[in-house]
Amino acid sequence: MSYRKVLIIRLSALGDVAMTIPVIYSVCRANPDTTFVMLTQKVASQLFLQAPRNLQVVVADVKGRHKGFGGLYELAKEMRALSIDAVADLHDVLRTKFLRILFKLWGIRVAVIDKGRKEKNRLTARRKCEALHPLRTSFDRYGEVFTALGFKFTSDFDSLFGTEKGDEGLYSHLTPPKQPGEYWIGIAPFAKHEGKIYPLDRMENVVAKLAAEPHVKLFLFGSGERERDILAVWQERYPHVTSLADKRHGFALELALMSHLDVMVSMDSANMHLASLVAVPVVSIWGATHPYCGFLGWHQSEANEVQLPLGCRPCSIFGNKPCYRKDYACLNIAPAVIVERVKNLRAQASQAQ
Repeated sequence: MSYRKVLIIRLSALGDVAMTIPVIYSVCRANPDTTFVMLTQKVASQLFLQAPRNLQVVVADVKGRHKGFGGLYELAKEMRALSIDAVADLHDVLRTKFLRILFKLWGIRVAVIDKGRKEKNRLTARRKCEALHPLRTSFDRYGEVFTALGFKFTSDFDSLFGTEKGDEGLYSHLTPPKQPGEYWIGIAPFAKHEGKIYPLDRMENVVAKLAAEPHVKLFLFGSGERERDILAVWQERYPHVTSLADKRHGFALELALMSHLDVMVSMDSANMHLASLVAVPVVSIWGATHPYCGFLGWHQSEANEVQLPLGCRPCSIFGNKPCYRKDYACLNIAPAVIVERVKNLRAQASQAQ
């Protein structure tokens, strides 16, 4: 079955939307005669840089005119008016369930993601006796939705910028171009939930140790007033450190700069996925969550994961549950471990040159 126009829905958090991009771009390229319409929230809509020609991005105002069932009904009518003939629901929450009902009533074919909620609940059962095993990745689950609609494709996504790097001119007012022999490191020390955040005093120790390395420049990523203030202190305190949290620079600039990094140090957070979208290796730090839940960044290596083998991990898919031990022992990782992982990647890169 062929389709003229397919609606794709993912309305949630930034990192989740970022994870759809490798799959969506691959599907679009493999099916150039079909137009795909990505429905997402405004902030996430800015991630779709250098999108395939047959991809349109549409914004849902779920906190404004598309709020509530009445607003969702209006949203559904707006999407129907685009002459869509199939829907790929990559979200499967109350909002999208309601939208799916309407689309089905209008005779539009719908496929929905299998989030594996039951198996994820089993994986996060506290004080497990059984061995951990990896679940299907979010990328696989997204791909299965398009397969259910009859699309054939192979995953061919490397970077938002293809084989190139982002435009240096976008961030030239923040830092000069990378010089030969320089090693650029990104640090993204924050996440939405406490169970994911490496203690900030320890992360500052990581920053201090890496900033002392020869020919190293550090770039700090964050947003919000509290994050801005913390990262401003680190920028002032240590050499060769630049904070990007002073203001909202926009994804075009930040992703362009990220693409020139040699490595990103990040939590299980949106920044892990943003760095993955521009083909940057990520030293990822995992606390209450676990890569086996299926949320490791696109093409990231298990060798670069930093985590502790505690029997209570993972206790949460999103890191939003309080620690039953009250001490977040899962994040009791020595800064030297993280620093050593970065140094190993630098050494490997030097040997490959």
